Amino acid sequence: MIAPPAVRPGRPDEADGLACVLSAAFHDDPAFTWLRGRVGDLLTLRGFFRALLRLAASAGGALDVAGDRLGVAVWAPPAGAPAQLSTWDELRLIPVFVDAVGWSGLGRMRRMRAAMDVHHISEPHWYLMFLGVDPAHQGQGCGSRLLTTRLAGIDASGLPAYLETATARNVGLYARHGFEVIAEFRAAPEAPIMWAMRRPGRM
Repeated sequence: MIAPPAVRPGRPDEADGLACVLSAAFHDDPAFTWLRGRVGDLLTLRGFFRALLRLAASAGGALDVAGDRLGVAVWAPPAGAPAQLSTWDELRLIPVFVDAVGWSGLGRMRRMRAAMDVHHISEPHWYLMFLGVDPAHQGQGCGSRLLTTRLAGIDASGLPAYLETATARNVGLYARHGFEVIAEFRAAPEAPIMWAMRRPGRM
Protein backbone atom coordinates (compact mmCIF):
# COMPACT_ATOMS: atom_id res chain seq x y z
CA MET A 1 0.00 0.00 0.00
CA ILE A 2 1.29 3.44 -0.94
CA ALA A 3 1.96 5.64 2.10
CA PRO A 4 -0.18 8.80 2.25
CA PRO A 5 1.77 11.90 1.18
CA ALA A 6 3.19 14.37 3.65
CA VAL A 7 1.17 17.51 4.35
CA ARG A 8 2.66 20.97 3.92
CA PRO A 9 1.42 24.54 4.12
CA GLY A 10 -0.09 25.86 0.91
CA ARG A 11 1.46 28.84 -0.87
CA PRO A 12 -0.38 31.92 -2.18
CA ASP A 13 0.95 31.27 -5.69
CA GLU A 14 -0.73 27.84 -5.75
CA ALA A 15 -4.29 29.16 -5.87
CA ASP A 16 -4.82 28.16 -9.50
CA GLY A 17 -3.50 24.62 -9.07
CA LEU A 18 -5.35 24.03 -5.82
CA ALA A 19 -8.57 25.37 -7.35
CA CYS A 20 -8.21 22.66 -10.01
CA VAL A 21 -7.99 20.01 -7.28
CA LEU A 22 -11.05 21.31 -5.46
CA SER A 23 -13.14 21.73 -8.61
CA ALA A 24 -12.41 18.12 -9.60
CA ALA A 25 -13.16 16.87 -6.08
CA PHE A 26 -16.47 18.75 -5.81
CA HIS A 27 -17.78 18.64 -9.38
CA ASP A 28 -20.44 16.02 -8.49
CA ASP A 29 -20.89 17.02 -4.84
CA PRO A 30 -24.62 16.90 -3.96
CA ALA A 31 -24.67 20.45 -2.59
CA PHE A 32 -22.96 21.97 -5.63
CA THR A 33 -25.11 19.89 -7.97
CA TRP A 34 -28.26 21.22 -6.29
CA LEU A 35 -27.01 24.81 -6.33
CA ARG A 36 -26.23 24.61 -10.02
CA GLY A 37 -29.17 22.45 -11.02
CA ARG A 38 -26.80 19.94 -12.61
CA VAL A 39 -23.35 18.46 -12.09
CA GLY A 40 -20.83 21.28 -11.80
CA ASP A 41 -18.73 22.45 -14.71
CA LEU A 42 -15.03 22.11 -13.88
CA LEU A 43 -14.05 25.43 -15.44
CA THR A 44 -16.62 27.53 -13.61
CA LEU A 45 -16.06 25.68 -10.33
CA ARG A 46 -12.36 26.39 -10.72
CA GLY A 47 -13.06 30.11 -10.77
CA PHE A 48 -15.30 29.76 -7.71
CA PHE A 49 -12.65 27.93 -5.68
CA ARG A 50 -9.86 30.21 -6.88
CA ALA A 51 -11.74 33.22 -5.55
CA LEU A 52 -12.52 31.56 -2.22
CA LEU A 53 -8.93 30.37 -1.77
CA ARG A 54 -7.64 33.88 -2.29
CA LEU A 55 -10.24 35.30 0.06
CA ALA A 56 -9.40 32.74 2.76
CA ALA A 57 -5.67 33.41 2.39
CA SER A 58 -6.12 37.18 2.65
CA ALA A 59 -8.26 36.76 5.78
CA GLY A 60 -5.81 34.48 7.62
CA GLY A 61 -7.16 31.08 6.67
CA ALA A 62 -5.03 27.96 7.08
CA LEU A 63 -4.27 26.04 3.91
CA ASP A 64 -2.93 22.47 3.99
CA VAL A 65 -1.74 20.60 0.90
CA ALA A 66 -1.08 16.87 0.58
CA GLY A 67 2.00 16.06 -1.47
CA ASP A 68 2.17 17.49 -4.96
CA ARG A 69 -1.32 19.00 -4.85
CA LEU A 70 -3.05 15.65 -4.41
CA GLY A 71 -5.45 17.11 -1.85
CA VAL A 72 -6.17 20.36 -0.10
CA ALA A 73 -7.91 21.46 3.10
CA VAL A 74 -9.00 25.03 3.82
CA TRP A 75 -9.55 25.94 7.48
CA ALA A 76 -10.85 29.10 9.12
CA PRO A 77 -9.18 29.63 12.53
CA PRO A 78 -11.05 30.99 15.56
CA ALA A 79 -9.62 34.45 14.89
CA GLY A 80 -9.00 35.28 11.26
CA ALA A 81 -10.95 34.04 8.28
CA PRO A 82 -14.69 34.14 8.96
CA ALA A 83 -16.69 30.95 9.23
CA GLN A 84 -19.02 32.36 6.62
CA LEU A 85 -18.52 35.12 4.09
CA SER A 86 -19.48 38.62 5.09
CA THR A 87 -22.14 40.49 3.13
CA TRP A 88 -19.44 42.65 1.54
CA ASP A 89 -17.44 39.60 0.49
CA GLU A 90 -20.55 38.04 -1.02
CA LEU A 91 -21.27 41.21 -3.01
CA ARG A 92 -17.75 41.22 -4.40
CA LEU A 93 -18.10 37.56 -5.35
CA ILE A 94 -21.51 37.78 -7.04
CA PRO A 95 -19.96 37.55 -10.55
CA VAL A 96 -18.05 34.44 -9.44
CA PHE A 97 -21.18 32.91 -7.89
CA VAL A 98 -23.24 33.63 -11.02
CA ASP A 99 -20.57 32.01 -13.18
CA ALA A 100 -20.52 28.94 -10.90
CA VAL A 101 -24.24 28.39 -10.25
CA GLY A 102 -26.07 30.68 -12.68
CA TRP A 103 -28.58 33.41 -11.82
CA SER A 104 -31.18 30.83 -10.85
CA GLY A 105 -28.75 29.32 -8.34
CA LEU A 106 -28.30 32.52 -6.34
CA GLY A 107 -31.60 32.01 -4.54
CA ARG A 108 -30.65 28.44 -3.71
CA MET A 109 -27.28 29.67 -2.47
CA ARG A 110 -28.99 32.15 -0.11
CA ARG A 111 -31.23 29.38 1.26
CA MET A 112 -28.25 27.12 1.79
CA ARG A 113 -26.31 29.90 3.52
CA ALA A 114 -29.28 30.56 5.84
CA ALA A 115 -29.63 26.86 6.70
CA MET A 116 -25.91 26.56 7.42
CA ASP A 117 -25.99 29.66 9.62
CA VAL A 118 -28.74 28.13 11.78
CA HIS A 119 -26.59 25.14 12.69
CA HIS A 120 -23.14 26.71 12.76
CA ILE A 121 -21.74 26.59 16.30
CA SER A 122 -21.11 29.89 18.05
CA GLU A 123 -18.23 28.94 20.35
CA PRO A 124 -14.63 29.64 19.27
CA HIS A 125 -13.59 26.84 16.92
CA TRP A 126 -11.70 25.78 13.82
CA TYR A 127 -13.93 25.52 10.77
CA LEU A 128 -13.15 23.13 7.93
CA MET A 129 -14.40 25.11 4.95
CA PHE A 130 -13.35 22.63 2.25
CA LEU A 131 -11.42 19.38 2.03
CA GLY A 132 -10.96 17.84 -1.39
CA VAL A 133 -8.75 15.15 -2.89
CA ASP A 134 -7.99 14.68 -6.56
CA PRO A 135 -10.38 11.91 -7.72
CA ALA A 136 -7.43 9.88 -9.07
CA HIS A 137 -5.96 9.74 -5.56
CA GLN A 138 -9.07 9.28 -3.44
CA GLY A 139 -9.13 6.30 -1.11
CA GLN A 140 -5.35 6.41 -0.60
CA GLY A 141 -5.30 8.20 2.75
CA CYS A 142 -4.81 11.79 1.54
CA GLY A 143 -7.97 13.03 3.24
CA SER A 144 -7.10 11.35 6.52
CA ARG A 145 -3.56 12.70 6.43
CA LEU A 146 -4.87 16.22 5.84
CA LEU A 147 -7.21 15.85 8.81
CA THR A 148 -4.77 14.32 11.27
CA THR A 149 -2.09 16.91 10.52
CA ARG A 150 -4.29 19.91 11.28
CA LEU A 151 -6.22 18.23 14.10
CA ALA A 152 -2.98 17.59 16.00
CA GLY A 153 -2.46 21.33 16.23
CA ILE A 154 -6.10 21.97 17.03
CA ASP A 155 -5.92 19.47 19.88
CA ALA A 156 -2.99 21.40 21.34
CA SER A 157 -5.24 24.47 21.50
CA GLY A 158 -8.05 22.57 23.22
CA LEU A 159 -10.61 24.05 20.81
CA PRO A 160 -13.36 22.19 18.96
CA ALA A 161 -13.58 21.84 15.18
CA TYR A 162 -16.65 22.06 12.98
CA LEU A 163 -17.67 21.24 9.40
CA GLU A 164 -20.61 20.58 7.11
CA THR A 165 -20.79 17.92 4.43
CA ALA A 166 -23.40 16.90 1.88
CA THR A 167 -21.66 13.62 1.02
CA ALA A 168 -22.84 10.63 3.03
CA ARG A 169 -19.61 8.65 2.63
CA ASN A 170 -17.65 11.53 4.17
CA VAL A 171 -19.65 11.32 7.40
CA GLY A 172 -17.87 8.07 8.25
CA LEU A 173 -14.46 9.55 7.39
CA TYR A 174 -14.98 12.50 9.68
CA ALA A 175 -16.47 10.32 12.42
CA ARG A 176 -13.27 8.24 12.42
CA HIS A 177 -11.42 11.44 13.22
CA GLY A 178 -13.62 12.35 16.17
CA PHE A 179 -16.35 14.45 14.55
CA GLU A 180 -19.91 13.87 15.74
CA VAL A 181 -23.09 14.64 13.83
CA ILE A 182 -24.98 17.38 15.67
CA ALA A 183 -27.63 18.09 13.02
CA GLU A 184 -29.06 16.86 9.73
CA PHE A 185 -30.75 19.52 7.63
CA ARG A 186 -31.86 20.53 4.16
CA ALA A 187 -31.73 24.02 2.69
CA ALA A 188 -35.05 23.29 0.95
CA PRO A 189 -37.36 20.26 0.64
CA GLU A 190 -35.71 19.24 -2.64
CA ALA A 191 -32.16 20.00 -1.45
CA PRO A 192 -29.71 17.27 -0.43
CA ILE A 193 -29.27 16.32 3.21
CA MET A 194 -26.36 18.07 4.88
CA TRP A 195 -24.66 16.97 8.07
CA ALA A 196 -23.27 19.42 10.61
CA MET A 197 -20.43 17.82 12.55
CA ARG A 198 -18.56 18.99 15.62
CA ARG A 199 -15.35 17.59 17.09
CA PRO A 200 -14.95 18.30 20.82
CA GLY A 201 -11.85 20.08 22.01
CA ARG A 202 -9.08 17.87 23.35
CA MET A 203 -5.98 18.51 25.42
